Amino acid sequence: MLARILAIALLLLVLVAVPPFIGIGWQNAMVNMLIASLFAVAFNLLIGQAGLLSFGHAAFFGVGAFATLHLMLAVEEGALPLPTPLLPLAGAAAGCLVGAVAGYFATIRSGVYFALVTLAIAELLHSLAPHWEGLFGGEAGLSSMRLPWAGLAFGTSLEVYYLALAWTSLSIGLLWAYTRTPFGRLTLALRDNEQRVRFMGYNTHATKVIIFAISAMFSGVAGALLALSNETANYSLFATHVSAQVVLHTFVGGATVFFGPIIGASIFTLFAFFVSDATRSWLLYQGLIFVLVMLYAPHGIGGLLALHLRHWSRLRLRELLPGYLLAAASGLGLAGAVIFLVEISAVLFSPGYQAQRRQLETGYPPIQLFGLEWVPLSPLTWVVPLVLAAVGALLLPPARRRLRLAWDRILERAEAERSSGSLEPAEEVGR
Repeated sequence: MLARILAIALLLLVLVAVPPFIGIGWQNAMVNMLIASLFAVAFNLLIGQAGLLSFGHAAFFGVGAFATLHLMLAVEEGALPLPTPLLPLAGAAAGCLVGAVAGYFATIRSGVYFALVTLAIAELLHSLAPHWEGLFGGEAGLSSMRLPWAGLAFGTSLEVYYLALAWTSLSIGLLWAYTRTPFGRLTLALRDNEQRVRFMGYNTHATKVIIFAISAMFSGVAGALLALSNETANYSLFATHVSAQVVLHTFVGGATVFFGPIIGASIFTLFAFFVSDATRSWLLYQGLIFVLVMLYAPHGIGGLLALHLRHWSRLRLRELLPGYLLAAASGLGLAGAVIFLVEISAVLFSPGYQAQRRQLETGYPPIQLFGLEWVPLSPLTWVVPLVLAAVGALLLPPARRRLRLAWDRILERAEAERSSGSLEPAEEVGR
């Protein structure tokens, strides 16, 4: 527990101390990272702890953003004096209210039917928002301005970042505290065996509505922070891709670990920040990462980290290092082949390249890629991805075999310790 507290304190120290020394682009990326992390943790309250998969959580994210913008407009007009740091309360209230109403109907069903109802709610708002100008501003959306408060102008990215950091830290802290309460334990019981919870005398429908409303409330806070950051919002916040993005963040980070969604959201936000300027195919790479994580690490990156931390005292570097090195080499080879093929195909089928072909009438002109010139009709061009793919494919089986044997030994040592009674109770429960 002490190590966990120290790690969180160190992380907060870095988040507080580093931003003044980086550029505006980085500061904006970190604001987006904080917002995505809060949204993912709020969403994970449903899927990771209650076992309820929502495909329409963008509804509450967007409602929180629009509620905050309406409050910002009221403050700007002088109708309601409210400090700028308290504006996300509007997003929390709107998210909770809409979440309670939507959750009442959505939680009547479970499984795929629950997911489809939540998707329908988000799509309803997405279709309605462009035509409801009084509430959502029509297709143009709503815009407002952050007003000064207590000597802070909130006119720079750095000030907005610290506001987002404060609200994100507070919200995630409250969600963490929720997991330690009796109701948080009831949420886990509901996920594991809803029928048994019902037999114990609990109203499972009312319980799910409360959980849904809490998740929607903190999703509304995330939307409010986005509204404060951008000072504008439109109906695209209700789009399917927003709901899909938070699902991707949560599962890649690890839905079974509380801090897993933060890992997934941070990785993909920074991934978009770095890669989106380098290639138009960055969404394809993002999808490939999601598929690979689901295939080879179904518990997510956070689940992998938790597994290593849980067995830290039993890990042997000489057992794991060869397997991990082979896996890294295999991954680099396969990734290099995929990136090469995707990027050269994007150039070959681009309208600009096709126009160049028609203009020159010389077949396939050379392509500039990765700082080199590649001739599409030359066999040497295609040898590169073939070699990379072959190396990656050849190294993958021995890497998996070595890692499987290494982890079998680690789990055998853990089982032997458990049988001998040398495991501490908390560690045994963790397994």
